[in-house]
Amino acid sequence: MSLPLRTSRLLVRRFRPEDASALAAYRTLPEVARYQGWSAPVTEDEARRLVREFTAADPDAPGWFQYAVEERESGVLVGDVGVRLDANGMQADLGFTLAPAAQGRGYATEAVRAVLGDLFERRGLRRVSAVCDARNHASARLLERVGFRREGMRPAYTWLKGEWTDDVLYGLLAEWWRD
Repeated sequence: MSLPLRTSRLLVRRFRPEDASALAAYRTLPEVARYQGWSAPVTEDEARRLVREFTAADPDAPGWFQYAVEERESGVLVGDVGVRLDANGMQADLGFTLAPAAQGRGYATEAVRAVLGDLFERRGLRRVSAVCDARNHASARLLERVGFRREGMRPAYTWLKGEWTDDVLYGLLAEWWRD
């Protein structure tokens, strides 16, 4: 395992117990939770439980692993990137969340690129997929910016927060990443 991953402005690392307050602060905001599988508010107790789960996970084992995204200069947790490694060890699903104060500064792009680089270059994955709510244009633009290709749409596929939502499917193959 090669954590932490370093970029010019970010440290992409394991979660630590002291991250719970910052995690609760941004995940409790309705605008952050809008397209996510959790509902706001996220209490401090829930955030502490999540951080315990995140710290116990193995990034090289099948299942979800959540990376903490820290701004290097300030040491502040600004978001997280989740990767669900398939049991075959050759493909994964990706998701990301960023605090509003850190949005619009290229941090999500930088963090996602660092994680993808690790997945494709060090770990040798063949494919990474992502699913995006069709209304979440910012996330769709980020996925396309880092090289994902839109593969399709599933109309009214996900029941989320009391409504059916359309899912946009994205994929990124190792050879596309290298190009």
